[in-house]
Amino acid sequence: MRSAQPAGFPRGFARAPSRPRDDRFDIAVPATEQRAIAAGWLLLGVAALIGAGVFSILLVLARTPFFASLVPAGDFFRVALVVHVDLSVLVWFVSMAGMLWTIDTSPRLLWLGWVALFAAALGTAFMALAPFTGAAAPVMSNYVPVLENDAFLYGLVVLGAGFLLLTLRSFAAPARMSLQLDGSDALRFGLKAAAVSSAVALMAMVWSIVEVPRELDAATYYELLFWGPGHVIQFTWTLLMLVAWAWLATLTGSPLPLSPRVVVLIYAIGLVSVFFAPLIYLNWTVPSVEYRKMMTWLMRFGGGLAILPMVLALAVALVRRVASTPATRPLRASLITSLLLFSAGGVIGFLIQGSDVRVPAHYHGSIVGVTLALMGLAYALLPRLGFREATGRIANWQPWLYGGGQLLHILGLMWSGGYGVQRKVAGAEQTLRTTQEVFGMGLMGFGGLLAIVGGILFVWVVLDSVIAARRAR
Repeated sequence: MRSAQPAGFPRGFARAPSRPRDDRFDIAVPATEQRAIAAGWLLLGVAALIGAGVFSILLVLARTPFFASLVPAGDFFRVALVVHVDLSVLVWFVSMAGMLWTIDTSPRLLWLGWVALFAAALGTAFMALAPFTGAAAPVMSNYVPVLENDAFLYGLVVLGAGFLLLTLRSFAAPARMSLQLDGSDALRFGLKAAAVSSAVALMAMVWSIVEVPRELDAATYYELLFWGPGHVIQFTWTLLMLVAWAWLATLTGSPLPLSPRVVVLIYAIGLVSVFFAPLIYLNWTVPSVEYRKMMTWLMRFGGGLAILPMVLALAVALVRRVASTPATRPLRASLITSLLLFSAGGVIGFLIQGSDVRVPAHYHGSIVGVTLALMGLAYALLPRLGFREATGRIANWQPWLYGGGQLLHILGLMWSGGYGVQRKVAGAEQTLRTTQEVFGMGLMGFGGLLAIVGGILFVWVVLDSVIAARRAR
């Protein structure tokens, strides 16, 4: 007999049937149509990484001494940079959020899940193909660089619509949480917190559209348009990384030395900062200098309140010696490299002065830290999504190669930034004058190429797993 639900309980936080308490941070993947939708989001993310990888090869060569003269600079470099960033960051993160939020929902409104996935895939295709459809003037706005091209802008709007529908479904069809707050409840709380953060970011996007004057030049318009939403959405990606850390630590046999209730508190602290964004919009106009400064301070200091205790807890967990298995080695490698890269990016963020290549060193470290955590979680969920388990030498080495290459990449950028090498330029425009500058950018290029190989190997492992599973059916 079904127990009555107490009045006043939100659907997503309803009292679940009593079950033995389990403090393991793990969530079961529904064996329903939800699993197919979640798998679709994962494959969209992999497709985005394939496209980003093609453009990243051109980017690294365009910045690497001796090779740079072989690759056109100027607009070619900037067009490639726009597409690379949007595919490898925006589409990849949206896709992984789609996979995780689909897992953390009930079997309701599945048609909305399919529509969201189709819209995101269609928008991604238009964005990737835009450079080949005609003139595409690059606008190097922060967070979401843009091509002034009808196909690209149409694709960006359609992708945004897909993300909006994905977020709406996470609220309309949430998976239940029990009041006992065990390990799975803690992860579900973190995923729901990330969905709330994305809703605030979407609200900020609408607010910016209303307030930013359209008559501004393209560079100023898109910079102001994405400044607020871009800062807020970083909390979403960070919360997803913190969920991945707790999940992977459990799966690798190195659980966090924290109770589920403490982890819920950390996720809640990470979410609270998001609600300062509407206050910033209410008190300062989007074009104002004060608005830009407040958004920057919000991201710089707000997220650290939740990140620092999780970094320390994860470091303690990883120090413990555990017996590894073929299935856990790629997960542990992803977890360690994620922690290292995200921490390095955070430290560099406090060393930035001006607009040199230390800026991309900071966000490459932070973004790649999130990416490695989500890559490891993708490996862990492959068999639960109906695919073959990710094991073997390639899977074992991929996180080390990708993470190690990115570490060299950001160290080279950090070194060169200290000598004043400017960001968002390539080839002869870099004006590398000294041996130190050439060495730094050469280290950047070598690390970037290693990271590209690591990214290719991730795609290889996932596609090999998918193909092997389908052949076995």
